[in-house]
Amino acid sequence: MDSVKIIFFDIDGTLVDPKSGTISDKTILALTRLKERGIKICISTGRAPSEVPDFGPLRFDAYCTYNGSLCYAGSEILHSNPIEEADVAQVIRNAAGIGRPVSVATRNRLAANGWDPDLADYYRLAKLELTVAPDFDAACREDVYQILLGCREAEHPAIIRGAQGVKIAVSWDRAVDVIPASSGKGTAITKVLEHFGLDASQSMAFGDSQNDLEMLQTVGVGVAMGNATALLKAVADDVCGAVSEDGIYHYCLSRGLI
Repeated sequence: MDSVKIIFFDIDGTLVDPKSGTISDKTILALTRLKERGIKICISTGRAPSEVPDFGPLRFDAYCTYNGSLCYAGSEILHSNPIEEADVAQVIRNAAGIGRPVSVATRNRLAANGWDPDLADYYRLAKLELTVAPDFDAACREDVYQILLGCREAEHPAIIRGAQGVKIAVSWDRAVDVIPASSGKGTAITKVLEHFGLDASQSMAFGDSQNDLEMLQTVGVGVAMGNATALLKAVADDVCGAVSEDGIYHYCLSRGLI
């Protein structure tokens, strides 16, 4: 795999073990050795920039956040694609119609207009506590890159009804992220590759959830974690061990990447 020059990593279920909520020492070692070998490492996540875990002194070459709606390398913004204001308002109305609160994700914060168990547990996956924002309406007037809400699959059509410029990204079966229809991890990866002057054939990615589908289909080699969904494994080029088994470390070691 000498042609690999850049690797994209999902966070939850890929770098971070969802059961322990931690990043293993061997995963950190794999990332560090990749950088030492001159391979660029990038985050590709549904999380907000402020909720990317602390990797200590390790720095990634680029960050694709909000499922690809906001991407940056250092202080340089590579891609910014907020949801249209009318679509934000429509999704909020739709959610209210089915009794669901929402959380809007802006450049620097998350702001919720209510509380329910699904949304609260979705927050907790990122080690956050759900609180109601007193200035929710003001947050909605900022650039909104993503809307989070608890729901089930049967509720998906109702959530985006009448909002033509959005789509649903799923990383958990009790909640969704609503993002611009023109966004997605695949779009973000294309922007990052252009920035670094690299071809898709020189890229690799690791993921575990439905919102990683576009990512694995965009890169040269898409690797599903051993704990990934069956659908993601079906489209992946390869499968590594589970995050709880240091799958990324052992895969990179066996392929001569580290």
